[in-house]
Amino acid sequence: MIHVIAIIKAKPGMRDQIISHVQENIPAVIAEEGCIEYRPVIDLSAEAVTGFGADTLVIIEKWRDETCLKNHSVAPHMKNYAEKVKDFIQERTIHILKDI
Repeated sequence: MIHVIAIIKAKPGMRDQIISHVQENIPAVIAEEGCIEYRPVIDLSAEAVTGFGADTLVIIEKWRDETCLKNHSVAPHMKNYAEKVKDFIQERTIHILKDI
């Protein structure tokens, strides 16, 4: 199984716009072959010193294998999503992990 932790830091005050587009895209992602989980989350204590902060969204994903993840990254709905949110994102970090 492949696990993905996508950390998306929005430009100040723009996180809700990104969340809206993520939520709009969820049904298409979940319908993809090999998608086990695709869940956006926010920090419960957004103002905490050790937290992600109020402008950050984290997407937790699980995929059956690397092929499914690669197909996801080039899916038309993901390209469409990327185009919609590009002006709202300040920084994006993707961690791809594998079960051992």
